[in-house]
Amino acid sequence: MRIAVVGTGYVGLVTGSCFADLGNVVTCVDVDRKKIAELKKGIVPIFEPGLGEIIKRNRNHRLFFTTDMVKAVQASDLIFIAVNTPSGKNGEVDITNVKAAAKAIAKSINRYKIIINKSTVPIGMGDIVTQILIKLGPKDVSFDVVSNPEFLREGSAVTDLLRPERIVIGATRRSAAQKVAEIYKPLNSPILITDLKSAEMIKYASNAFLALKISYINEIANLCDKVGADVVQVTKGMSYDSRIGSQFFNSGLGFGGSCFPKDVAGLAQIGKENGYPFRLLPEVLAVNQYQKKLFLEKVRKAVGSLKGKTLAIWGLSFKPNTDDMRQAPSLTLIPALLAKGAKLRAYDPVAMAKARVLFKKIKYCRNPYEAAMGAEAILILTEWNEFKQVDLQVLKTTVKHPVIVDGRNMYEPQEMAEKGFVYHGMGRGEVAHF
Repeated sequence: MRIAVVGTGYVGLVTGSCFADLGNVVTCVDVDRKKIAELKKGIVPIFEPGLGEIIKRNRNHRLFFTTDMVKAVQASDLIFIAVNTPSGKNGEVDITNVKAAAKAIAKSINRYKIIINKSTVPIGMGDIVTQILIKLGPKDVSFDVVSNPEFLREGSAVTDLLRPERIVIGATRRSAAQKVAEIYKPLNSPILITDLKSAEMIKYASNAFLALKISYINEIANLCDKVGADVVQVTKGMSYDSRIGSQFFNSGLGFGGSCFPKDVAGLAQIGKENGYPFRLLPEVLAVNQYQKKLFLEKVRKAVGSLKGKTLAIWGLSFKPNTDDMRQAPSLTLIPALLAKGAKLRAYDPVAMAKARVLFKKIKYCRNPYEAAMGAEAILILTEWNEFKQVDLQVLKTTVKHPVIVDGRNMYEPQEMAEKGFVYHGMGRGEVAHF
């Protein structure tokens, strides 16, 4: 098929590149001229495992990049909208970019097209895009608007797209949904065809539920600290129940990134606008924020006054295998630690380039050991595998004091005690006093 993808962020770039790898001819469009110029040279603007190889394999063969919306739209049969939909001041979803894309498509359309919303959009966005196309597009050209929400996790987005657990396609006309489904047939994954609004709701309902699981287990972890239980053992016992499962059940600093915080707030606002104020979702966000305050309290208890103290920061991105720092715990914790007078030495395998733009007053290091040099404590904010593989005996000779405050529960407390470390996890059984 001939496909245009509007937007070259995480979703658009991964979607377009993988579609090209499946044998389609794909043109990725963006208004960012610098980004497009770099992509044309093979420079990938984001870190995502496997993405660079796919782009290299398909660039200038089946995968093209341009700022020319008219040319891309007119040459394509299917047009995916994959632009950013950030949160507004009250948590509402900002659809400015989607509307702008729809207007540009309407002005460029020259024959029957299927326009697919890939962005996470409020329920009813399909109708809004339809009205824009009717108002601004040629009167003699027909089209269909389809919803095809993405379920990509940063750090495993390529795998998620090529090996999806399910594909959701919502449309007014089944023939349009079936046409979109043809792209995914080589993947042999379950395809669910629904109406437009149900497809839009599925994305929000899914992300909000996963965020709820994270906040729930963090509440349990906080109680474990109070009563002396170990949340890792508690989670393991719960996970054997097939009704519960183990995914998104890791206690710690909570969720971040571009999806969960935004989508939970967005769904809560959608409920409010439609006369149904959610009771649960605001608490999901409140618990998530509280985890950062709790972590800071653990750091204070571990090292005392932070003024003049050197602390090692391991991990800056919001999760492993990505350089994305949007809503990362580090964005909250680093300013708070600096405000208390701490001196910070940081290391992250891929996110330091982005962090340098945000934080000028911290020392960036070449590896975990350099970051830990002379530190009063090591603070783990991202669960990179590299941190699991450090030589603890070497690490112990590097730090000033062998103290670890682990915001991701990467290690076993008993093992750390045997290695001579003072270890503070999240919900690992220590009794906290506030």
